[in-house]
Amino acid sequence: MMEPAYFEPETIEEALSLAAKYKGECKLFSGGTDLLVQMRREGVLPTTVINIGNITGQNYIHCDEKEGLRIGALATIHSIETSSLIREKFNILAQAASKMATVQVRNQATIGGNLCNASPSADTAPALIVLGAKVKIIGVSRQRIILLEDFFIGPGQTVLQSDEILAEVQVSNPSPRSGSIYIKQTVRKALDLAIVGVAVGVTVEDDIPNEVRIALGAVAPTPIRARRAEEILRGCRITDDLLEKAGQTAADESSPIDDVRSSADYRRKMVKVLVMRAIQQAVEQTKAT
Repeated sequence: MMEPAYFEPETIEEALSLAAKYKGECKLFSGGTDLLVQMRREGVLPTTVINIGNITGQNYIHCDEKEGLRIGALATIHSIETSSLIREKFNILAQAASKMATVQVRNQATIGGNLCNASPSADTAPALIVLGAKVKIIGVSRQRIILLEDFFIGPGQTVLQSDEILAEVQVSNPSPRSGSIYIKQTVRKALDLAIVGVAVGVTVEDDIPNEVRIALGAVAPTPIRARRAEEILRGCRITDDLLEKAGQTAADESSPIDDVRSSADYRRKMVKVLVMRAIQQAVEQTKAT
């Protein structure tokens, strides 16, 4: 079996040119923590691989009052986890990053790679969806910006065309009196993929949520919003009965599968429990702001 052709572009323009030339036949990677595993264990062998990890200037983390947060696609998960800027204003993202894999993997893996791999159990996706994140996608002669929740179309599948690259993650600054939390259920305490991942973000006025986002991971073909559960909470004072109803509704909105890590029934039960817990913790955070 022939080894794939290997390219290491130094600029985005060069990478886009290669992606267009080998359209449909190539795989792009940066940290390689997903693709290399797929090649070794799953027999995935593209004819061409393009390593974009050495493109300079694409690992930035910037934030200002006007633009909000901007993260270059080559920023490592570790840099996101440890960024004081992210910890201060977007802590749910730092929290999710800290729960991903091992320290060694987090030092190598990039935010762009983690999102483009489109694993239903990716930790960063629910947190970013709750933050209302958008992604900037660029091609040779075009660019577009879409909501991250519209980026995923199936396990391992995104809206990226074969000659496009995810360039940047964009997050608006959080509203006053807002709180957010990511909770991950695993078999063990560390290293494992999520059995269930739940992210919740709320903004309150007079202690009543006027904005609610709930995102679920590992319980559907893609990360999803639990929109019916959000509607139950929006504009209502939080009570035990309301929490119970929202948690059950989120569980009903999920569509988990049985696999080696968990049964579908267990996942649904944990969605309810974790959504209730996450709502309480997110609301509690708003009292400190």
